[in-house]
Amino acid sequence: MDTGTDKVMDLKTAVGRFVTDGAHISIGGFTVNRNPMAAVYEIIRQRKQNLHLYAHSNGQGVDELVGGGCVSRIEIAYAGNGRFAPTCIRFRKAVQKGALKVEDYSNYQMTLRFLAGAMGVPFLPTRSSLGTSLLSVWGFTEQERRLDPRVPNRKVSVLDNPFDGWGGADKVVLVPAINPDVTILHVQKADRAGTARIEGLTFADVEQAKAAARVIVTCEELVETDVLRENPDLNRLPFFCVDAVVPVAYGAYPTACYRCYDYDPVYLNAYREAAVDEEKHAAYLRDHIFDVKDHAAFVERQGTDRLAGIAADPRTGYAVGLDRR
Repeated sequence: MDTGTDKVMDLKTAVGRFVTDGAHISIGGFTVNRNPMAAVYEIIRQRKQNLHLYAHSNGQGVDELVGGGCVSRIEIAYAGNGRFAPTCIRFRKAVQKGALKVEDYSNYQMTLRFLAGAMGVPFLPTRSSLGTSLLSVWGFTEQERRLDPRVPNRKVSVLDNPFDGWGGADKVVLVPAINPDVTILHVQKADRAGTARIEGLTFADVEQAKAAARVIVTCEELVETDVLRENPDLNRLPFFCVDAVVPVAYGAYPTACYRCYDYDPVYLNAYREAAVDEEKHAAYLRDHIFDVKDHAAFVERQGTDRLAGIAADPRTGYAVGLDRR
């Protein structure tokens, strides 16, 4: 295979090319960890609309895309920013207003759905959610499912165990595969061909990428392929899975990127304050996204002291002594 293909492009080009209005997109990361925030802000900046969003258990990325008016439907296990927002604020407001359709699954079910998409099978079985309302409460109506061939005709399907109770289960839950148009991830390192290295927890990022038709990888550092050939066990995505490589420092900020920087509690607290108020949130979108040229300019606005305060300790990979309140 050709490992010499250069897939490096700027973020504006990558988002403009691969994220179209009405697309089914998936974003990686987990709560306030390694969200692809630079790409999220660019999607909002380009005013993409009517997106069908998939995420495992995401926080800031989901909330800002919803708050930016980009998302009409979402399938997710959990939308929250930990102590900063146990339930994402703009997400909750959109659901309460009826502006956002939500189909919710368990954490394990969402992982299985991405895995099924990556495997090329239509569904995978599990016992997760048996005995819960996840089986009976559906976010999309039967009519909506009939009108959109990209949405499975059922949220789940419960069947008798065909092996007559083998494995200790009389019933199994079948969850449908997810195959996004594009998955967007942020990683620590990548080469020009698209081989991507993720340090620390991978969450469901690898499955999300392999399930998608197209993959955008933003990276903290663009490195030579020979660098990635050292400790190759840390390389999570092969080059042939990736369509665009975008070098962008602090590409997960204000969420954390393990061994690079921690999440920024000052920013997340300020965002929470803005998100609960309609006028403040409108001002937030204007001042922090629409009137900002790109992510580099956004990061520069935070100031060197703030960035120094969240720098990762080389030994632990996190910011030591950070006031996380």
